[in-house]
Amino acid sequence: MPPVAKTVLLLMASNVFMTLAWYAHLKELSHKPWIIAALASWGIALLEYLLQVPANRIGHSQMSISQLKILQEVITLSVFVPIATLYLGEPPKLDYLWAALCLCGAVYFMFRGGLGVP
Repeated sequence: MPPVAKTVLLLMASNVFMTLAWYAHLKELSHKPWIIAALASWGIALLEYLLQVPANRIGHSQMSISQLKILQEVITLSVFVPIATLYLGEPPKLDYLWAALCLCGAVYFMFRGGLGVP
């Protein structure tokens, strides 16, 4: 599998864990003390880091850090919207589309020279 594909898949998986670490406690642990929610989130975030660190190491063999960051932001929005709407029950918003269009512009500017570490 090409390094960029590995990077994307690992970042997608890591983003699922991070989104859940950041927001699932609002749904699942709202009745518990904040410290319990924080510790549960910390445990979930560990899983995120176990995927994110290798993803960035693999990705950096083909992309600059700036390109990795923009890729991360695109994946973050792509993962967040379904989780927010399907799992957390947030209504879909047209603002998600506008944010995605802005990210398309960011992707264009960061990748217009092609892949590569400068």
